[in-house]
Amino acid sequence: RPRTGNPETRARPKAPPFPPSYIPCALPAHSRAPPASPQQSYRGKQLHDLVYKNRAKQVEEFAYVPKVFREALVGAGWNVGRSPVHHAVTATDGTTKILLKLEDNRLVETVGIPVDDRGTPRLTACVSSQVGCPLRCSFCATGKGGFARNLKGHEIVEQVLAIEESFKHRVTNVVFMGMGEPMLNLKAVLEAHQCLNKELKIGQRMMTISTVGVPNTISKLASHKLQSTLAVSLHAPNQRLRETIVPSAKAYPLEALMDDCKNYFLETGRRVSFEYTLLAGINDEKAHAEELAALLHACGGGYHVNLIPYNPVEGSEYKRPYRKAIQAFVDALESRKITVSVRQTRGLDANAACGQLRNEFQKNPLLESSP
Repeated sequence: RPRTGNPETRARPKAPPFPPSYIPCALPAHSRAPPASPQQSYRGKQLHDLVYKNRAKQVEEFAYVPKVFREALVGAGWNVGRSPVHHAVTATDGTTKILLKLEDNRLVETVGIPVDDRGTPRLTACVSSQVGCPLRCSFCATGKGGFARNLKGHEIVEQVLAIEESFKHRVTNVVFMGMGEPMLNLKAVLEAHQCLNKELKIGQRMMTISTVGVPNTISKLASHKLQSTLAVSLHAPNQRLRETIVPSAKAYPLEALMDDCKNYFLETGRRVSFEYTLLAGINDEKAHAEELAALLHACGGGYHVNLIPYNPVEGSEYKRPYRKAIQAFVDALESRKITVSVRQTRGLDANAACGQLRNEFQKNPLLESSP
């Protein structure tokens, strides 16, 4: 039956609001509102599936929904929120670093790390939580580039989607160890964590949230009782040395940090991983290992030490220890009953250390603003 009325004045469907239960955090926040009808709830679920199952990057790619509905979404300024890949580089070991260009033209890094674990392929996504970092750890390339802003939840999630699209493989593990301090953007990190768990089906135990230590945040994270690992960037066995490597440690005494880590283990039942970057002649001597062992034994159980041989950064005064020094440090810890592992260095030919590739492509200093 032919329609009547002036096509210019005929009512067209408006872009509908969608219920929070159906809209993933990879979609823009302005689209989240209570549903006005069951049909809108249905459409919200449909768009949810298009973003996560079909990996649609823009409204025009939304299949299975009427054209007039897509046009209404576009007319209302609705978008998926995916950022384009600005640059990507792959190292000989398969590690791939991707630069995403955000809506404000800032660049953010994410790294895909493929591992064949005894015949079982794993793909780890190392995601950023901030554009730059305000903490400026002395050995870190990210801090040298300055700080601009916190990332939004969907800007964290889309890093994982970008890694999956690059490798054409499902991401199995996520580590919040890229650019930025996750605890200074905890709300968005928790939003992304929930989204990755519920929507991308990445188990909580397959995710790690790192921190250099920000007062009053570890206890806040513990209150959520996530089944994820907390990774604390320690880098030194005493307060004095730690302050020279991690300037922000002046506001968070080592004793208080260790107490919070102990309480995290007691509240969640999840062990704490202490990250320790080995810097030649700075913190890699046997005496440092002995002091570290004593510190951890005083903390109680529920910990693991992950040693990270320094990844060279252009212009840095720090150097990577020789293998002999690394092994001596491991031996000193193991002889004192400390569980320890050495992180395999990946992507040395792809500027894979935090912030290196971003600094290469974005030479202009970042704005200095509060996190």
